Amino acid sequence: MKNVPSDLEIAQAAKLKPIVEIAKKIGIKESELELFGKHKAKISLSILERLKGKPFGKYIDVTAITPTPLGEGKTVITIGLSLGLAKIGKKVITTLRQPSMGPVFGIKGGAAGGGYSQVLPMEDINLHFTGDIHAVGAANNLLAAFIDNSVSKGNKLNINPDTIVTRRVVDISDRALRHIRTGLGGEDNGTPRDTGFDITVASEVMAILALSNSLADLRNRVGKMIAAFTHDGRPVTAEDLKCAGAMTVLLKDAIKPNLVQTTENTACIMHAGPFANIAHGNNSILADMIALKLADYVVTESGFGADCGAEKFMDIKCRMSGLKPPDAVVIVCSVRALKMHGGAFKAAPGKKIDEIALKKEDVDAVKRGGANLEKHIENIKLFGVPVVVAINRFLYDTDREIAAVKEIALNAGAEDVALSEVWEKGGEGGIELARSIVKICDKKSDFKFLYPLDIPIKEKIEIIAKKIYGAKNVSYSEEAQKKIDYYTKLGYDKLPICMAKTHLSLSHDPELKARPIGFVLPVRDIRISAGAGFLYPLCGEMRTMPGLPSVPAGTKVDIDSDGKIVGLF
Repeated sequence: MKNVPSDLEIAQAAKLKPIVEIAKKIGIKESELELFGKHKAKISLSILERLKGKPFGKYIDVTAITPTPLGEGKTVITIGLSLGLAKIGKKVITTLRQPSMGPVFGIKGGAAGGGYSQVLPMEDINLHFTGDIHAVGAANNLLAAFIDNSVSKGNKLNINPDTIVTRRVVDISDRALRHIRTGLGGEDNGTPRDTGFDITVASEVMAILALSNSLADLRNRVGKMIAAFTHDGRPVTAEDLKCAGAMTVLLKDAIKPNLVQTTENTACIMHAGPFANIAHGNNSILADMIALKLADYVVTESGFGADCGAEKFMDIKCRMSGLKPPDAVVIVCSVRALKMHGGAFKAAPGKKIDEIALKKEDVDAVKRGGANLEKHIENIKLFGVPVVVAINRFLYDTDREIAAVKEIALNAGAEDVALSEVWEKGGEGGIELARSIVKICDKKSDFKFLYPLDIPIKEKIEIIAKKIYGAKNVSYSEEAQKKIDYYTKLGYDKLPICMAKTHLSLSHDPELKARPIGFVLPVRDIRISAGAGFLYPLCGEMRTMPGLPSVPAGTKVDIDSDGKIVGLF
């Protein structure tokens, strides 16, 4: 392996092309762009009318095994697969979520790919980009302010302050804001109540942005957001608070997808950024609607493992969008992650890893951890979609370990297994995977949803828990049962389910690695995102505001005397 510079050094050395040139190459007119300097642009939604009669390209979703703190390289391979497809002469567009600044300055670092498989301009994307996340935060916080104002100014809507569900948001990891008390200091400062902040990408507004198919749809969904409940149990919406119109005005530019480019000057449409453990974890429907009309191949990515983002991609995004189902799914894994799942060593965010155990050949640990890969392959096959496994290869992976992963994947039903070296080699390192995908996409997909919408809430939850997670059963707290009865009475029982659980295990318990069996999934509460259009059961403890580690990634970020950013991953 050659000595590869840092991600930031590679990004800053890359020769970017004007974004109008990238747009022209994929069939976007300059008049359909709103430029943000030379290398970023928003795409006008008017393009959809022009493209209306065009057929869809092939649709590929990239997911992964259960994530580990090592990082499996899912975004790297998503971009690298696109680069590989371009190398073999295919017209391709990548569609990705926008990164949150919380993880960028917290525990993760940059989130625009890595090595020679990145989207650019990397610094802009990881920081303020085109301001979409700020717009989401402003719209969310406007609604929060309207609620408190309504309560303070006579409470004409009869809001019960204890039922207010819209929390304020900020796009920085800040554990001190998780639980706070507002309205202190006298009557002029509002009504005192316990609340807290979420990270911006956890806001329902972000989920709405990702699931809207037009400005009118966005306006309608924002109006349906339930902000609180009355003393007699009726929902109070953003429409009731007369806030929905102003919120939509704040989002009128954010709804337009963003066009950027990769390290090899292929197109990437990057738009919306909901988390996949507490929301549906996929980029916007609009980005994919545009890309599928323009390209022969569209490569998108679902957050976390196949039990999180990919299940929600199928059951929520594909269902709501009306887009074609995926032609193929790529499951990303690495030898080192499978060894961790197999108990060879432990890895925790921000903690030192046993480098000797990490790099030592351990085929038995790979085979034990391979049970996790088997389950994720099984999960995708439940939807009737063909699977290709991509092994993100590292220098110290041995041939015997690679062979073990291939055997596990093929025996579990994967159509093919391909090695990926895109981090080091860019598109050249993705050609094997690209050729495999082209071959698989020519096969007929037998797509089906995991569950119908017209069955009871509990039945939908239990199908996901048992079939996707491998749970033996599901338990419900008294609060969860009360919510099930209430949402059924209000007619919300026909909504899809967006399970909120840890991404670090197939179960609700982050300590249960590989393929847990015999566990009971606890549902402690069920909440509603009426605007986004789903119910989300809370399984175990869920954080909607991350905290910073002992040494935040932001401590390495600075600017030099020439105004150049340094230390950003």
